Amino acid sequence: MSDPVGPGSGAPGESDDRIIQTDLRNEMSRSYLEYAMSVIVGRALPDARDGLKPVHRRILYAMYELGLTSDRPYRKCARVVGEVLGKYHPHGDTAVYDALVRMAQDFSMRMPLIDGHGNFGSVDNDPPAAMRYTESRLQALTTDSLLEDIEAETVEFADNFDGSQQEPTVMPARIPQLLLNGSSGIAVGMATNIPPHNLGELIDGLKALISNPDLNDQGLMQIITGPDFPTGGQILGRNGIRETYLSGRGSVTMRGVAEIETIESPGRPDRDAVIITQLPYQTNKAALIERIADMVNDKKLDGISDIRDESDRDGMRVVVELRRDSYPQVVLNNLFKLTPLQSNFSANMLSLVNGEPVLLTLRKTLQVFLDFRIETIEKRTRYFLRKAEERDHILLGLLLALDKLDPIIALIRAASDSATAKKQLQDLHGLTEIQADAILQMQLRRLTALEADKIRLEHEDLVDKIADFKDILDRRDRVLSIITDELSKLKERYATPRLTEILDLGGGLEDIDLIANERSVVLLTETGYLKRMPVSEFESTSRGTRGKAGTRSQGEEAVRLFISCNDHDTLLLFSDRGVAYALPTYRVPQCSRAAKGTPVVQLLPIPREEAITSLLSVSSFDDESHLLMLTKGGFIKRTSVSAFSKIRSNGLIAIGLEEGDALTWVRLAASGDSVLIASRTGMTIHFRINDNELRPLGRTARGVRSMNLRSGDSLVSMDVLPKELADQVASSFEEDVDDGVESSAVTEGPWVLVASATGLGKRVPVTQFRLQKRAGMGLRAMKFRREGDELVGLRVLGYGEELLLVSERGVIVRTSADKIPQQSRAATGVRLQRLDSGDQLSEVVLVPPEPEEQALQAETPSSDDTSELNEATPL
Repeated sequence: MSDPVGPGSGAPGESDDRIIQTDLRNEMSRSYLEYAMSVIVGRALPDARDGLKPVHRRILYAMYELGLTSDRPYRKCARVVGEVLGKYHPHGDTAVYDALVRMAQDFSMRMPLIDGHGNFGSVDNDPPAAMRYTESRLQALTTDSLLEDIEAETVEFADNFDGSQQEPTVMPARIPQLLLNGSSGIAVGMATNIPPHNLGELIDGLKALISNPDLNDQGLMQIITGPDFPTGGQILGRNGIRETYLSGRGSVTMRGVAEIETIESPGRPDRDAVIITQLPYQTNKAALIERIADMVNDKKLDGISDIRDESDRDGMRVVVELRRDSYPQVVLNNLFKLTPLQSNFSANMLSLVNGEPVLLTLRKTLQVFLDFRIETIEKRTRYFLRKAEERDHILLGLLLALDKLDPIIALIRAASDSATAKKQLQDLHGLTEIQADAILQMQLRRLTALEADKIRLEHEDLVDKIADFKDILDRRDRVLSIITDELSKLKERYATPRLTEILDLGGGLEDIDLIANERSVVLLTETGYLKRMPVSEFESTSRGTRGKAGTRSQGEEAVRLFISCNDHDTLLLFSDRGVAYALPTYRVPQCSRAAKGTPVVQLLPIPREEAITSLLSVSSFDDESHLLMLTKGGFIKRTSVSAFSKIRSNGLIAIGLEEGDALTWVRLAASGDSVLIASRTGMTIHFRINDNELRPLGRTARGVRSMNLRSGDSLVSMDVLPKELADQVASSFEEDVDDGVESSAVTEGPWVLVASATGLGKRVPVTQFRLQKRAGMGLRAMKFRREGDELVGLRVLGYGEELLLVSERGVIVRTSADKIPQQSRAATGVRLQRLDSGDQLSEVVLVPPEPEEQALQAETPSSDDTSELNEATPL
């Protein structure tokens, strides 16, 4: 039996003509590219002209064909979905219904295109009811702005999937729908995400572009200020908006609207709460509440006691109750930072232009729409012109028949049939076939005089319309005028106020926004450990008490430096080598009194051979304030604070030092202030800080001599007296005062607190320290009771201030300065702090005012205002 003959049975080397040899790589590339373009053009990206994807366009056109306009009753959504599936969109019913639902959601669309009746979902991401339950119809805006003139040959129609129907390839849009409601979609290798905008702003922008075609992007952005989200909220800053409008891509920072309110309820104490009334666009309210609750349970969000949703049909209201000890603004900032209450909208304005995906800027988007609208108006005008000419052609035939009525009637009566009559009308009277048909179909009632007049009037009206249509087609300014008029009517009827507020500030929250500006003390030990403690850790006590330990072990940790400041201040650390380092105060770890703290080398890259010798807190870096620096060798200089506004992580040179010298004290001062410098043996010099005595120097300068010291003496302290008080001192001295005992009459301040190592101290009126020339010997500030006692601290005091007295072993006493008696310079003082054996006083620190008090004092300055004193001497 012979082998059967068939495909593949030929001799080796022979090929079958029905098998096409092709490279698999090329075939995969071509097929995938065709698939990708099909998805891009036919499903995922909107058309730049009408802003719609094919599924949305088909839904709206199907509803238009069903007659579901805004003045007609609702119809079941299942009926609409079935119409769309059967005629235009051969895909799943879920895709069609989801698209229909979104076009009816007022929290998804800035101006919904469909009027829904029933459950169409919620901002909590609740699903809509099944399509068999819900009903819908078109919004009036949709009919007027998207479907008007669709039957006037304004847009192209194409065959549907089976060729049985015709569907529009684009809608004759009268407004830039792409920007009005935005769009989002993921195609193959590309995606689009266009934010919604305000209708009134878009129309104004288009009208401005029509009136001034050379309008630049900046001018356009003055009119269209930014996205307008349907859920309201806020936009932080304009940088993201500007980037999006100029390049087509950008990130817009959105924030919900939340306010801090005090809730009052019977039987319960008043408490603060954060009330959320608006959410960022596309934020799920239920998911947000769940996220907040989870973060509170995980201890990632502090200060919240309860959260509940009180939203109803009147609006959104989410109540976040706060604990009594929390800081409401800090909690609110943390909600912005850690939850979707603040989020980013990543704009990517990609859409189809002439069937190709193009990244559009704001101006390009409006220009594409405007060009399309001009083309639509011209097509519509040509359609109306053609219809008018066709009608007028018929009317001319009717008018001819009326003029020759009797002959034409006789001709028709004599004809054997209608075809003969039609032929004779054309041959004998010069009528066209269309005119002859119209005459044959004319009813007898049209022969009356009244009807004849109507025909003549209609003809005259059509002649005017035809001339007008031709004028429109000949003149572009007429087309632009029509577009402007249509836009004005739509704005008058449908425009609504802006929902989203644009805030002129940066979009990000800094770490400092999440920290309460509390009063704290910062402590540096001899072994290099740094820690921060609330001032409230140390209660105010009577003078002469023992105090509380401020370090872990009094025997191990001697306190080297100690200052009081606010948590929002910048902490400047100065080393003995004259290098300045900067650290936000809140970044110093907060510890308990018993904790050891954190090694300073873990917070800053300070070399081991350097030692921190001075701490200073600065609230702002301006040109008015100066840093006053004093070295161990007695050199002093002042440098503008602004020179230290940008300190590198590895430090910045603050002063040039001689061999063997070291930077030891740094204070804040201003021009016109005066400085008091004290030595270990109790001598004090007081001189002005001005261009004559101490002119400003650069960072690397060494400085000038401050005080002439006796043999064996050394400097121990420095403080600054504000200009107003220095002027008061200058005016109080009418004659020189020597080292004798001055009057100790009680004054109202200011005073100089003088403290010795044995814990003794006193308040001396500052008027007893007369102003001298720099580099003098100074005046005696204190006489010592014990052999070996020495001066350790000197501070300028106002009325009602509090002090922190710190011993070498870290024992801290907080007391009121008013409890310290006033004495003369020659007195030995009273006991300020009871010290243990072997311990001695090392530092005296002023407690800063509360941040709220500081702000209030800054608004109402006075000559005797102690806030200036604290600001000038934060140590």
